[in-house]
Order: sequence, then structure tokens, then C-alpha cells
Amino acid sequence: MTDVSVIGCGHMGSALVKGLSRTGTHRVTACDLDTSALEAVEPYSSRTTTDVAEAADADVVFVAVKPKAIAAVLEELDLPADTTLVTIAAGVPRAFVQSHTDATVIRIMPNLAAETGEMAAAVAWDDVDDEVAGLLDDLGEWVEIDETEMDVATALNGSGPAFVYYLVGAMRKAAVEEGLDPDAAETLAAQTFKGAAETVIQSDESIEDLIDAVCSPGGTTIEGMEVLWDSDVESVMEATLGAAAERSRELAGGFDDE
Repeated sequence: MTDVSVIGCGHMGSALVKGLSRTGTHRVTACDLDTSALEAVEPYSSRTTTDVAEAADADVVFVAVKPKAIAAVLEELDLPADTTLVTIAAGVPRAFVQSHTDATVIRIMPNLAAETGEMAAAVAWDDVDDEVAGLLDDLGEWVEIDETEMDVATALNGSGPAFVYYLVGAMRKAAVEEGLDPDAAETLAAQTFKGAAETVIQSDESIEDLIDAVCSPGGTTIEGMEVLWDSDVESVMEATLGAAAERSRELAGGFDDE
């Protein structure tokens, strides 16, 4: 059993708590000043506390708080050198965190699908940490990146679920306008995204080849793809990700002089 603490039980922190509890192989301590947040994750936790010092008693400590709150949390968090501190706050560089702790610092950008074991996460560390890697395996898929790429990852897989929800909603709306029942349209749209994403992960074929496999000459798919190919959807997506990445860079800039 791995002793894990999650400090900050908002949307991302609670997703981590619930995701880790699914395996039954972790003792999870949930920490937050908001007692209502703790009540929500209590069924998935071995222990809940409002005391950061209590949360420090773990092998791996996740800090999942807003960037503006991380300095205050680190001031209260006295960790020994043999503890691993995993930070999730957008735009907060490891160098800032390392200056406030003796623990080994790893920076990740996960997403809310950690709750269901379908997380996508980017990880920046000096050396591979097998214990943390095992925790991330339990939560979904992850890739190792250079920390200089974390702003892009924040936009892609951190903010990305919201963009996908929007696209699922757009497909649902279009199907409803064509006469399909709203509930049926939502299920079919969401499952189509899920199945297509899983195919991309498992297949050795390129995305372009996968598109070609669905596009029979003269069929329905290629008619729809022609509309997409002629549209500016790619430039819109570039602007969407770019805006999120730029905001991450702005947040990081606030820590440069600290």
C-alpha cells in the first residue's frame, strides 16, 4: 500500500482522490480547508484533514491548488528529502516549488478523467520516479515531457476536456437539428469520441490513415470531411490551444521574480 496525500480537493484534487481509490492499493489522505470539499471525498479517502501538517505524512504528496495559493501551502508543508512532492498548479515552475521544500519535486498536468482511470497527463521530472509512474498508470495515460513544454500540455490535455465537451455538444446539437432524440444524440456523440480516441491510442496507423479508412469514395463520411477540410476549423483550434497556452505562460511569469 502506498500512502498518498492530496492537498486541495477541488475538481482536480477530488478526481485524483476518487481515481486512486478505485485501485484499492493506496491509502489516500485528502486535505482541504473547505470541510464541504472533504465531505464530498470522504467515501473515497482513508483519512480527511484540514491540517496540511497531517497531509505531509505520506510517501507521495500531490498539491492540487490554485497557483495563487501554492506559496501559502508550501510554507506550511514541511517535507523530508525522502518524500516526493507532485505539483499540479498551472504555470507554477518546479524551480519555485524546489526553493520551498527539501522533497523531490515532480510537476504534472493531468485532467479530470483521472476520476475514471482515463486521465491524460504530462510529466516533467529530473529522473523517472517508479512510485509516481505507478500512480499515474493507475489513473490513465501519461507522457514524459520537458518542463519548457508544460504550457502547451496545460492547454492540450489540461484544458482540452472542455474543448472536447464543446465539440461533443456541437455534434449533439447538429444531430438534434437533423431530428435525433437529444439523449440518444448525446450518447452517440460522446461514445463516438470515446471510441475514436481509443482507436488512435491503440492503432499503429496515422490519424490521416484512420480518416481514410472511414472515408469510402462517394460515401457519407467524405461528404462531411469535405466540409471540414474546406473550413477554418484547424486555425480555430490553433487559436484555442494558443490562448490557453499563453495564459499558462502568463501565470508562470508571476513566479519568475519570486
